[in-house]
Amino acid sequence: MLALALSLFLIRKFGITGGYHRYFSHRSFKTSRWFQFVLALLGGMSAQKGALWWAAHHRHHHQHSDAPEDIHSVKQQGFYWAHVGWILAPDYNEYDAKRVKDLVKFPELVWLDKWHFIPPMLLALLCGWLGGWAGFLWCFCVSTVVLYHTTFFINSLCHMLGKRRYETGESSKNSFIMALVTLGEGWHNNHHYYQHCARQGFRWWEIDITYYVLKILGWLRIVRDIKEPPRHVVEATLERTAAA
Repeated sequence: MLALALSLFLIRKFGITGGYHRYFSHRSFKTSRWFQFVLALLGGMSAQKGALWWAAHHRHHHQHSDAPEDIHSVKQQGFYWAHVGWILAPDYNEYDAKRVKDLVKFPELVWLDKWHFIPPMLLALLCGWLGGWAGFLWCFCVSTVVLYHTTFFINSLCHMLGKRRYETGESSKNSFIMALVTLGEGWHNNHHYYQHCARQGFRWWEIDITYYVLKILGWLRIVRDIKEPPRHVVEATLERTAAA
């Protein structure tokens, strides 16, 4: 049962990191329409609303990171709001479709976004069918709660704890521990410095499991045009970027 719970955590976490974040929000690689739908479905099973909602708000965050307009800034609104408060507030139930005009042209994505409760509901029913109440509790409920908080820690803790390699004009930080539990998202300062690449662990020792999975999918020709950080970005440091 615990093995299934861990598997569902990892699969759905990739749906968030590889799908909602690196593909839908930042378009850091390309893929076919059918696999695009798979990514939206996997991310949707995490119960973090639809890909269009997620991407629209994330793009807004990058445009206004740590500014008064940022919807989840530790600097502006504190830890609780940045971590989970903004998601629970009714203010952000909707999203600006203009921010995701590259995505709203796909009716299947719009449908999944409108009916975002269906994928997690079906997964919950499947977990209950396979494992009874224990399956529902561990494989869906506990797995989903852990998935929530490891995702939300990027908005909160990764703007509070860790180290900075680059001067980015906001508070993002790199965290090795958070990178491990979020499949590579913990290299948050790297990401804020050069956000449009699929690789967030820029150095060889910066473990980025999502990127490794994307490379395997690239070898299988399921994804393509995986964007890498250019050499001058990888070799830059906080001092050099600040001086520049």
